[in-house]
Amino acid sequence: MPREKFQTLTEQMFYILLCLREECCGMDIMERVKNLTGGRVAVGPGTLYHLLDQFCESGMIGETRVEGRRRSYQLTEKGRDALDGEARRMAAQLNDYAAAFGKEDDR
Repeated sequence: MPREKFQTLTEQMFYILLCLREECCGMDIMERVKNLTGGRVAVGPGTLYHLLDQFCESGMIGETRVEGRRRSYQLTEKGRDALDGEARRMAAQLNDYAAAFGKEDDR
């Protein structure tokens, strides 16, 4: 059985959705991801706009404004739920790692 789309998020997907807690356009998203991650994660325009289209189609984000070619987006409730679920999944992984190596006090 195929995995449900967006059941887990890639690092780029996670940060794109995180940026969209506030309305912003594609260029703003690329800059915000770079700033949030200290340059560790980069999202190129091809990847970004492909994911924005997929997120819109799935109802995870909504298009909020169009000014010429510039489009702005914002997270929907469905997108917030997906982002929250991914954060819980990552936290569980971190807890499992810490428990496996006896590092509960180091977090």
